[in-house]
Amino acid sequence: MDPTKLVQESMPLCATLGVTAAESTPDEVVLELAWDASLCTIGGAMHGGTLMALADSAGATCAFLNLPPDAAGTSTIESKTNFLGAATEGVVVATARPLHVGSTTIVVETELRVGDRLIGKTTQTQIVRRKR
Repeated sequence: MDPTKLVQESMPLCATLGVTAAESTPDEVVLELAWDASLCTIGGAMHGGTLMALADSAGATCAFLNLPPDAAGTSTIESKTNFLGAATEGVVVATARPLHVGSTTIVVETELRVGDRLIGKTTQTQIVRRKR
């Protein structure tokens, strides 16, 4: 399946925001979101909630691609974001990589960048949901 289609169909908010997938493998997920005034706060900076949604979506996709065969899905149970800069133009690129892939949790780290500039870092824990 096309990576953008997978992301947008499994997380409709991504379609609403305009998130696209540049790469989608168990080792690395890369999602992109172009700056748009409708996604900003006063001053033209992309809203922190929008950036967190992008990072969460990249991390969730990475966790999903690392689920064990008997899993029913995944869900974020903890997330921490440090903002290091603002996105006031261009494309925000979220790159997610697994830090820990276990049978009950998956921990993912996501970098948010505009060009070469690091603007945020998110670490999140995803629970491995089991079939009932």
